[in-house]
Amino acid sequence: MKLIYNPIFLKHDTGMHPENKKRLSSLGDLPITVLENGEEYLELIHTTEYIQKIKELSAQGGGHVDADTMVSKDSYEAAIYAVGATIMASKTGDFALTRPPGHHAHRNFSSGFCIFNNIAIAAQYHANQGKKVLIIDIDGHLGCSTEKIFYDSKDVMYWSLHQFPAFPGGGDAHEIGEGEGEGYTINVPLPPGSADEIFMDAIETFLPVAKEFKPDIVGISAGFDSHQYDLLLDLRLSLNIFHKIGRIFAENFNNIFATLEGGYNIEIFPRCLYNFLDGINNNEMKFSERNTDSMIQTFYEYEGRKALTVQLLKKHWKSI
Repeated sequence: MKLIYNPIFLKHDTGMHPENKKRLSSLGDLPITVLENGEEYLELIHTTEYIQKIKELSAQGGGHVDADTMVSKDSYEAAIYAVGATIMASKTGDFALTRPPGHHAHRNFSSGFCIFNNIAIAAQYHANQGKKVLIIDIDGHLGCSTEKIFYDSKDVMYWSLHQFPAFPGGGDAHEIGEGEGEGYTINVPLPPGSADEIFMDAIETFLPVAKEFKPDIVGISAGFDSHQYDLLLDLRLSLNIFHKIGRIFAENFNNIFATLEGGYNIEIFPRCLYNFLDGINNNEMKFSERNTDSMIQTFYEYEGRKALTVQLLKKHWKSI
C-alpha cells in the first residue's frame, strides 16, 4: 500500500480550523500522483442540489456550510479530487491521503469538517459492480453518514470503533442495521479513556464477523484521532496500535484500500500514519511508545457494551 497524494488537497483553505492543510504539509515533500477527477461519481451518494450548493459556494469564494465545516474558493476542486483519489486507491489497493475528509458528509448536507463522503462513494462504486464491501472505520468518531447511508444494505458492512459519547452522537450497540441490512452494521462504542487493550479486544472480538461476511473489497476509513495525544477526543491509543491493526487487516483480508479521515495533532499524526502503512505492508514499526492501559472502571463499562453488541449480532452471524 502506497500513498496517493496531490498538493490540490492543500488548497482546501480552512485557516486555523483543526482540520487544516498542516495535517498534510506536516508530512513534508511527498511523491505527487496525477489524480482522477471524481466529479462524475458524486451522485452515487450525494443529491444534485447538495453538490450544486457546494460548487456555487466555492465559486463565490467560500464560507461556512455548517457550524463546523468550511468551504474556500478551491474546496470544491479539492473535494472532487479527494473522491477521485479514493476511487483510485480502491482500484489499486492504496491509501488516499486526502482532505477534506468524508465520513460525516451526508447525502444532502455537510457535517464534521466533511464535504463529500469519499469512502461511501467508493463503496457504492464497487457495490454497483456486484461486490460485497466491508468498511472498517477506525477514526475515533463515528462515521455517522457512512453508517446511515448503508444502514439497510446487506452488500456493504460498516464496522466502526469510536468513542461514545462523542461527536456526532449515535453509534451505540443497539445500532446494527435495519431491514435487509440488519446485522450488517457493527458499532463498538468505546468509553472515554479506552486504551490499547480495549481497542485490541474490540478488533479481535468482531474480526470473525467481518471475515464471515466474506467481503470482496475492504475500505478503511483511516482516522488517527484516537491516539492519546490527539486534540478532539479522550481515547488513549499508543502509536503501536496502528501498526498492529494494519498488520491484522493485511493478514485477514485481501483487496484493502484506505482513505484519510481524522487525526489533528500534526506532530503525532505522521507517526500514526506511517505505523499503519508499515503494518499493512508487513514492515517493521518505525515509531513506538509505551503501551497504554485503561482504568478498571473503563474496562468494565466497555465489557458491558461489548456483551450487548455480541448478543444482538449472534442471531445474524455464526462466528460470534
